[in-house]
Amino acid sequence: MEKDNLIIHVILTGGVGSRLWPLSRKSQPKQYLEIFENKSLFEMTVNRNSHLANRVMVVGNIDNHHLSGKVMGKTNTDYLNIVEATPRNTAPAIAFAAFAANPDDILIVTPSDHIIDHMDNYNKAINEAISKAQDGFIVTFGIIPTKPETGYGYIESKGDKVVSFREKPNETTAKEFIAKGNFLWNSGMFCFKAGVLLDELKQFQPDIYEKSKKVWELAKDGFLDLDLSMEIPSISIDYAVMERSKKIKVVPASFSWSDLGSFESVYDYLVSKGHPVDKNGNMVIGSAKHTTFLGLKNTIFVYTDTANLILQKENSQDVKDIYSELEKINSDLLN
Repeated sequence: MEKDNLIIHVILTGGVGSRLWPLSRKSQPKQYLEIFENKSLFEMTVNRNSHLANRVMVVGNIDNHHLSGKVMGKTNTDYLNIVEATPRNTAPAIAFAAFAANPDDILIVTPSDHIIDHMDNYNKAINEAISKAQDGFIVTFGIIPTKPETGYGYIESKGDKVVSFREKPNETTAKEFIAKGNFLWNSGMFCFKAGVLLDELKQFQPDIYEKSKKVWELAKDGFLDLDLSMEIPSISIDYAVMERSKKIKVVPASFSWSDLGSFESVYDYLVSKGHPVDKNGNMVIGSAKHTTFLGLKNTIFVYTDTANLILQKENSQDVKDIYSELEKINSDLLN
């Protein structure tokens, strides 16, 4: 008997959020921090899509799958758990989910650490993407930009056609993109039939296809083998498929979106939710203690039990450099 084709929400939970150190640590990456109205980004992702899909898969890693499990328990969500033994980037992660589905099942793939508002627009975009996926296209979501952001990749588009994918630009290039009016932020969200994605992966990256298939077939209760996983090349889905396939469509989406990839974007979000700032735009995150800023503007003070960070909001992208320096010395402050 043929099974009904499912709409499956695939949640990718990789990444440690190095730009949000010291809040985000290896033991508690940013998507699990309950600092967004007492919910985590992961929990918000689960809730946002619960009515759109009839099955959920979580692709996590050996270090964080227990944290995902807590959220899925809290939200009372049944799910298929796919646990990577080692990070191999998004192409293999998405391939595992596609192998776990039936070829005609439609997968909605989302990261676990995004903030999305204007849910009517979001639901409309998802439904439009599902419709295109049913016609055999691989759909990416392009966010209509609100400013020349240097922290995001861009999609050059013409209607629902993708002209090109662009890497994160410098400020001058980002301004040029915005002025042209046909550039969208690359959201890292996708929608497609499992079989269509796998066929394209097999065509463009047969090595990743074969090695990921082998790893999936030998998985034990969703846990993937380390030695076999190490043989899979580490490549993003953008590079492996999206930039090469002729089956790509983009849905230009007008919902409010942020990957909260920096303290500047966290600051903007918290301000929109009524988090206190002083008259010079200074903010405290992580502490209720009275804090006074003297002679400072747009400064963010981030408090944790073991490390504090004080930064100018405009320097948010540089936090990753601090993380890298601590990584070089194998610092406990990253754990």
